[in-house]
Amino acid sequence: MDAARILEPLIGNPLPLPPALLEAFPELRAARFRRGGLFVRIGGWCLRRRTVAGITLWRTIWLAPGAPLDPWLLLHELRHVHQFASSRWFPLLYIWDSLRRGYRGNRFEADANAFAARRVREALRPPSSPC
Repeated sequence: MDAARILEPLIGNPLPLPPALLEAFPELRAARFRRGGLFVRIGGWCLRRRTVAGITLWRTIWLAPGAPLDPWLLLHELRHVHQFASSRWFPLLYIWDSLRRGYRGNRFEADANAFAARRVREALRPPSSPC
């Protein structure tokens, strides 16, 4: 049995994104994507669920086995990649904000929601006419 199969339940499998999705949202290339693994379960346990759709640790985004490759979800998690890059204290700040305000009131979640909504809106907006 090779190491990848042994580690699969812990770290999931690499997840290449479809070219059309990367063309529409090239910024997604800044992250690594994996499917499955223990982290989506731990995130779920923290929210009293079986799993979460996605969770980010530094530059890697894990998606739950059944989570769709939804642009909004991927961009939301990408914003967490940006937040991790902004401060080495981000994980502690995120936990502190969650403890103080709850998951829904967490300012980092609100920021990720706003970022994803804005990018999806921009992608759906028709190009401006030159006239």
